[in-house]
Amino acid sequence: METITTWKDGMAFDGLAKGSGFSLSLDSAVEHGGENTGFRPLELLLVGLSGCTAMDVISILKKKKQDIQHFEVKAYADRAGDHPRVFTHIMLEFIVDGVDIDRAAVERAVELSSTKYCSAQAMLGKAVPIEHRIIINGE
Repeated sequence: METITTWKDGMAFDGLAKGSGFSLSLDSAVEHGGENTGFRPLELLLVGLSGCTAMDVISILKKKKQDIQHFEVKAYADRAGDHPRVFTHIMLEFIVDGVDIDRAAVERAVELSSTKYCSAQAMLGKAVPIEHRIIINGE
């Protein structure tokens, strides 16, 4: 895996994933010398984490023939007050809406992602506690 991050101006950068060819903008907040034109680096870590586990869970739930009509993973992170301001706690909230959703199937899918399949959880979990919450049809 290879990426290239190229400086544009100020605190703004373009990030390119060589393998997929996708790119995105990175920047800092105005109060930190940026112009607020792109993702913050730690936001990308949370998007990567939630995307990794979301792909696992939706794949498993499809195999379990769950009638999913809406699915999302929200990631919340607490950060240290002092630099380097690392994550101190992460909460992943799995929101599943559909018809006759089996809670046990969702719990098992989240567990498998957490313990077996999601590389991002495996990596970040070594550095910070990751908690899970499951909400099915608004409950």
